[in-house]
Amino acid sequence: MRTIYVDKHIPKILAVKALKPVWGDVVYAPLSPVRFAEIPDPPLPGPRWLRVRNRVCGICASDLSLLHVEADPQIGPAALPGNQRFYLGHEVVSIVTEVEPGVTRFKPGDRVIMQARFQGAHCRNQEIEPLCRHCAEGNYILCENASRGIGPRGVGGGWGDGYTAHESELYPVPDDLSDDQAAMVEPLAVGVRTALRRLPAPGEKALVVGCGIVGLNLIQALRALAPDCHITALARYGHQQLMARRLGADEIIGNEDPYRAVARITGARLYEGMLGNRMLLGGFDVVFDCVGTSATLQDSLRWARAGGTVVLAGVKLKPLSLDLTPVWYQEVNLIGVNSHGREHWNGREWETFDLVIELLRQGKLTIDGLITHRFPLEKWREAIATAENKRTGAIKVVFDYGH
Repeated sequence: MRTIYVDKHIPKILAVKALKPVWGDVVYAPLSPVRFAEIPDPPLPGPRWLRVRNRVCGICASDLSLLHVEADPQIGPAALPGNQRFYLGHEVVSIVTEVEPGVTRFKPGDRVIMQARFQGAHCRNQEIEPLCRHCAEGNYILCENASRGIGPRGVGGGWGDGYTAHESELYPVPDDLSDDQAAMVEPLAVGVRTALRRLPAPGEKALVVGCGIVGLNLIQALRALAPDCHITALARYGHQQLMARRLGADEIIGNEDPYRAVARITGARLYEGMLGNRMLLGGFDVVFDCVGTSATLQDSLRWARAGGTVVLAGVKLKPLSLDLTPVWYQEVNLIGVNSHGREHWNGREWETFDLVIELLRQGKLTIDGLITHRFPLEKWREAIATAENKRTGAIKVVFDYGH
């Protein structure tokens, strides 16, 4: 199989980090831990394992972060033992081609999407009993046994011809979803889970910081799940601003000074101290930071009203340096979100993917206009460059493997 992966090879990682400031393409050089390789199809390692062939796969910011070796060894997750090889690509729809006798959920010919694979090991794919409390609830991303290292891991990923997987890592695609819709279920699920972490009440004002695919999917999730809230989007590029408005944003902050815009929209008072230091009293009821840099998180904490909430949805795999004083001075709540799992909505429990598909069927979520570019795998470097350069008009770039 053809596949793109990143090895956890510390000397190579350190070399790439050192050279990147002067050699931007070092991640594609032989000394990099990144490889586009042809490897033998591995045997299926157990009775509940299967093999798939890929059809469509999106390029996600988390894949790009791994590709560019951005993870800092000082972050919390880096202290945990984990995989030595990371296969890129998880927003993928595939066809099952082979199953072992213990597989009960799938058969050859079924379409599937990756659900609980990219986030790492969990109780079910390690076949651990009893399940930890989080896996028992359906929140595999929070598994307390994730670093035990029991059993095999799958080979291959979405950026390639196919992969092997434990059946618990996959989700069945309904017949009424197109391949493009299926490939977008995972990124839509991130938007839905983010919205549900602090769903605005009717009349409350929410700010979405950053309008990449996470921010745009969050906007439409907020409009679907909290239709009577007021949504403001902070978007850098014109095509993002247009899409944010189309998906339900009431206000757009573009080239306007964002502090003055927040004061205007919310009625907050803006104060300016020494050396450009600025602070608001008042602000948004909830701010969703879909970028996750030191600068955006610091601003988000200052743009939330006293007692408001900042939801950290974007992530940079490095320690941040910022002013946290609004957390105590204004009692601003800071909470995080990680991809998808089990949700409480409308009086019942849902798997995030189930809720996304229901909202797609109702027309409350859409993928129209979100997939902007398609590439064959052979043009993977061109695809990555397009996804990274928002001036190309890119929202979601996908690899299309043909049918």
